[in-house]
Amino acid sequence: MAWALKLPLTDEVIESGLVQDFDASLSGIGQELGAGAYSMSDVLALPIFKQEESNLPPDTDNKILPFQYVLCASTSPAVKLHDETLTYLNQGQSYEIRMIDNRKIGELPEITGKMVKSIIRVVFHDRRLQYTEHQQLEGWRWNRPGDRILDLDIPMSVGIIDPRANPTQLNTVEFLWDPSKRTSVFIQVHCISTEFTMRKHGGEKGVPFRIQIDTFKENENEEYTEHLHSASCQVKVFKPKGADRKQKTDREKMEKRAPQEKEKYQPSYETTILTECSPWPEVTYVNNSPSPGFNSTHNSFPVAEGVVRPRLTIYVCQESQQAREQQPKHENGDAAANTFFVYHAIYLEELTAAELTEKIAQLFNISPRQINQIFKQGPTGIHVLVSDEMIQNFQDEVCFVLDTMKDETNDGYHIILK
Repeated sequence: MAWALKLPLTDEVIESGLVQDFDASLSGIGQELGAGAYSMSDVLALPIFKQEESNLPPDTDNKILPFQYVLCASTSPAVKLHDETLTYLNQGQSYEIRMIDNRKIGELPEITGKMVKSIIRVVFHDRRLQYTEHQQLEGWRWNRPGDRILDLDIPMSVGIIDPRANPTQLNTVEFLWDPSKRTSVFIQVHCISTEFTMRKHGGEKGVPFRIQIDTFKENENEEYTEHLHSASCQVKVFKPKGADRKQKTDREKMEKRAPQEKEKYQPSYETTILTECSPWPEVTYVNNSPSPGFNSTHNSFPVAEGVVRPRLTIYVCQESQQAREQQPKHENGDAAANTFFVYHAIYLEELTAAELTEKIAQLFNISPRQINQIFKQGPTGIHVLVSDEMIQNFQDEVCFVLDTMKDETNDGYHIILK
């Protein structure tokens, strides 16, 4: 690539100095990284500077990072120029992540000839789901007993040592590697994006995930706790071959756009560069009681420090008038015991009646203004108005059947918790 600085002839000395400074800033980028290492010329051709920069600390602009992680999967062409890239993955398919030593000569000499540890996670991209991550993962575990969200394909991987997958952390794997040697890790993501959508009626958009890698060096106690580098990228996971179909659909949509419209979108690249981000918070553990109808021996789930943890979880399902009328009755008039209800989880942080109203409205896709009052059915069938104090005294993971009653004075409804 040729660089020319158009300056007046009288500024030739300044021009020469600028060119020397620029050349000096590139020194070491193309250096030999050791036997079997990746060529940096291939990496520099990738869209590293086209990635979303909102996660970067202000002082990292234009600096060369010590490591680079390259996910070998194509980016979507239907992403606008200044947005973060989006990559589609197939469920259960092995994808290579190249672990590249990008250090200049003399940088981080303390890790030369030594191992570093990298931790790979699949986490939620949406902040709303990050707040409830431990409940989401817990629900996934109950629905998919024995399965993991993230796995390593060890036979396909190269250069990784002591790979581990903690059975209580379904979305995390870790391993050691030598930065001076060629290292490629193959991962498999087993959850799909639509498994975490609130309403599943078919055709809904799946939630995006993030693949994040945190790398650490040893401390004086030979524990890998000193942070070196973190990077992540945005992905969506589809059922087998679904990612290929989605990529094809996006490509065809872009081909139909006018040329001036295409200029607003970034091209699809064959690989995805993970962009620098903050390290994942240290993990602590909390005890959670199992939900109704499930028995689980794994009651400890990781919760990132600093993440807002919901203070109360309740389960609700809607009871329609038609369902009540069609319920078979026993001889004593009670509803049949095998009546099946599908419950939805509601997570409360503020523990107020207003928050519960808003969450129920979101669940059933109505405006909160359509809900006039929320009552709890008490002894002998009386209706007790739900207050903030009542909610604060709900037991965690309590179950309710929701009944609706039309307000005769307006177009609103009353909600009854049974």
